[in-house]
Amino acid sequence: MTVAPMTDMPDTPQKRPWYIPPEGGFRAEDLDRIPELPPHTELIDGSLVFVSPQASFHELTMGVLVNGLRRTAPSSVRVRREMTVTLDPRQRPEPDVLVVRAEAIEGRRQTDFRPADIILAVEVVSPDSEARDRKRKPQLYAEAGIPHFWRVEDSEGRSTVCVYELDVATMAYALTGIYHDRLKLTVPFDIDIDLTEIDRL
Repeated sequence: MTVAPMTDMPDTPQKRPWYIPPEGGFRAEDLDRIPELPPHTELIDGSLVFVSPQASFHELTMGVLVNGLRRTAPSSVRVRREMTVTLDPRQRPEPDVLVVRAEAIEGRRQTDFRPADIILAVEVVSPDSEARDRKRKPQLYAEAGIPHFWRVEDSEGRSTVCVYELDVATMAYALTGIYHDRLKLTVPFDIDIDLTEIDRL
């Protein structure tokens, strides 16, 4: 598949090449081939999704979750942040935090994982991505069979983690708990994270 660059963009110092999507939309492998894509570009339903600058809450929350998960994770898994998951040819979202099976790690040049590699996907909701983080991306993760999903939000200055587990009969997520100050779980492994640390950093 060839992606055609647009040549009639305004000539500005910030000019970057933009691309006309092919018939049927972009495909997962295009994210590794299109030059000069902004960092953390996702593919949702065949369309490129660009990330806005993130608020401090988003960055601090990812750090606290990654550190907490790495502290408690068994040796059979690894924790990664902001890496894409190729769900199908037209879907390659980028969860904010991932817990993956250790055998899925291929090396330092790896750019994505497969759904079977993922144990947990986490989305930290941003104002520009509410609809995707709350609805579309969890739907895609569930349909792909990812067993655990967390959605994290800043609820009027208080961190809220909504924890979901996959119902394999419906291939949809079921809410199993809502956590504010402390995230203490026994699945997918024993986890104990102090969420108030986000406000202390």
